[in-house]
Amino acid sequence: MECYRSAADVVRSKNPQNPVFCIRPAAAKRAAEWFRARFPGNSFYAVKANPAPWLIDTLSSGGINHFDVASIKEARLVRGRRPDATLGFMHPVKAPEAIAEAYSEHGVRIFSLDSEAELEKIMKATGNARDLTLCIRLSVPGQHAKIPLGTKFGVRGNDAVALMRRTRQVAQRLGACFHVGSQTLAPSAFTTALDVVQKTVIRSGVILDVLDVGGGFPAIYPGMTPPPLELYIEEIERCFERNMLVPENCELWCEPGRALSAEAASLIVRVEHRNGSALHINDGVFGALFDAGTLNWRYPVSQIGHEEGADSLKAFRFFGPTCDDHDMMKGPFMLPETIGAGDYVEIGMLGAYGATMRSDFNGFATHEDIEVTELPTLTMYGQDQAAAVSRN
Repeated sequence: MECYRSAADVVRSKNPQNPVFCIRPAAAKRAAEWFRARFPGNSFYAVKANPAPWLIDTLSSGGINHFDVASIKEARLVRGRRPDATLGFMHPVKAPEAIAEAYSEHGVRIFSLDSEAELEKIMKATGNARDLTLCIRLSVPGQHAKIPLGTKFGVRGNDAVALMRRTRQVAQRLGACFHVGSQTLAPSAFTTALDVVQKTVIRSGVILDVLDVGGGFPAIYPGMTPPPLELYIEEIERCFERNMLVPENCELWCEPGRALSAEAASLIVRVEHRNGSALHINDGVFGALFDAGTLNWRYPVSQIGHEEGADSLKAFRFFGPTCDDHDMMKGPFMLPETIGAGDYVEIGMLGAYGATMRSDFNGFATHEDIEVTELPTLTMYGQDQAAAVSRN
């Protein structure tokens, strides 16, 4: 992979015709080392956020050796690159063939579930194995998340109590897990979720061996400035150590995805046409900018090679390259009012759910990966965090 200092150097050297992902391994390693040092348990990287092999390797070099896989393909990928890694198959609904392969060929012993039917499936596919860690996915509130994730998965109430009791009978280790929602902007969301776990455990009368607080740890985007990540860790640790009725040997886990990968890539796009306040660019909703269109996600943007402050900024929306009206991102994206065709824009924070969401629709799937050594402007890590939050 080619390597440059910055996105601006890439443009000066190559004048790229197609979109370019600026890969930042140093940012990923910084995030991994932060979680490794500060989270009081095991951090499982949620591979679905970005399954790029370079990222798997980089996170491992930063101390992350546990991975949350949601499909057998992800399990094969991680096991092929990290033979010694611990894998958790944390999708609550899995094909029996995927369970069997994960157990017998890839050494997976951790599975999540949210129904008795899934429990029966896991036991049958593993030959009634007695060495399983089985984590019950509980339904918890997601009101503080930009992307709530409480509709599709999660068991609650009497069903959760019955499932915990039944699973305790067959699991070597019993766990409880949940997801407070992607991009959760309040640490108190974990307090609320852990209260649900506590009440379910008390009603069930079981002993937990594992408590998995899932993902939801945020990144910085325009209009979304979360509290420092330290506050999330402190809230989880406080609840776990003081309030949870768990034995001393109960393990604490988390599953960060966006928080570990978002800062690790940006995207260079070229403006192909300007129509008033609309910019036609060479990537879009069917490429790396799926969330910008479907979720109205605002990413940090800057015009490459334009002196900051030279012109006033104007609110733009983006149109992607396909012949589809849905290929529109309303933003607003703040860029110099003089921007036009032939100019380049860097779109930041696309290490999470950027490259992994791309399709080949309409023939616009060509991207190039280039490493850059310059760290991102916005960060949740290190001494620059306060300055980044202030700028945002």
